Amino acid sequence: MRYLETKHEQNSAKITALIIVILVLLLFVVGTPYLDPPVEYGVAVNFGNSEVGTGNIQPTEPVKSEPREEVTKPQIKETKVEEAKVEPTKTEAPSEKVLTADNAEAIAIKKQKEAADAKAKADAKAKAEAERVEREKQEAAEKQRQAEEAKKKKLDALIGGVKKSDGTQTGGEGPGDGPGDKGQLDGSPYAPYKGNPGAGNGGMGYGLNGRGKPKFQIFEGCENEYGLIVVDIVVNQNGDVIEATPGVRGSNNATTCLKEVARKIAKSYKWPADSKAPVRQFGKVSINFTPTN
Repeated sequence: MRYLETKHEQNSAKITALIIVILVLLLFVVGTPYLDPPVEYGVAVNFGNSEVGTGNIQPTEPVKSEPREEVTKPQIKETKVEEAKVEPTKTEAPSEKVLTADNAEAIAIKKQKEAADAKAKADAKAKAEAERVEREKQEAAEKQRQAEEAKKKKLDALIGGVKKSDGTQTGGEGPGDGPGDKGQLDGSPYAPYKGNPGAGNGGMGYGLNGRGKPKFQIFEGCENEYGLIVVDIVVNQNGDVIEATPGVRGSNNATTCLKEVARKIAKSYKWPADSKAPVRQFGKVSINFTPTN
């Protein structure tokens, strides 16, 4: 039977031989490491049969022990000196007992006094701390009261008294809940009021402070759909409505048709231009759709 007849068999034989050579070389190069002599386990103990020894040659058999000279230490006889015992007299024993009792009582009294002094110091410190905290609170409250009072006096001096203010201008502004100019002295004339604008003449109303009276157009409503639609608006300095969001809080029948018509009406609002007004002034427009008689 012949082997390696074909070219593939020859190539396979060459590759196999090459792999075997590589494996043999790897065994010599990266084989398992070992130590010579190998690492011993435990604690090594030298061979021998005595506690001392001299020389450089290690015997393999037990060495015969040589007779050792025993060194005898000279014994020193201790002589005991008998101390003369002095018996205490009967009068001394009661005095020692009284002295010991007095010392224990004095120590107890001293400890009690030290404890009482420490407690008194701690109580005094806690009381002083509480008084300091209370005093700081009162000072802070007094400073705040004085600051508010000074602010009030300053405003009164500017307008001649808040309750008895006599201005030089006439007219007013507000949502229509009474005569006067609604707001605060430190407020902004362009700030919106809280709540929704009331419906004015013809079912129309708006809320945009400090911009005067607007112009607007009326669009036809939806057939058989009625209700109040409130629209949030954003007005620029030119007085144009740049954003309109209908159906916000305050609306009572925000259908799709009514919201779209209300949005068109709100977008048609036009206020006088004001260069001092905010770039984006927020306000509201209310449209009340009612049936025509």
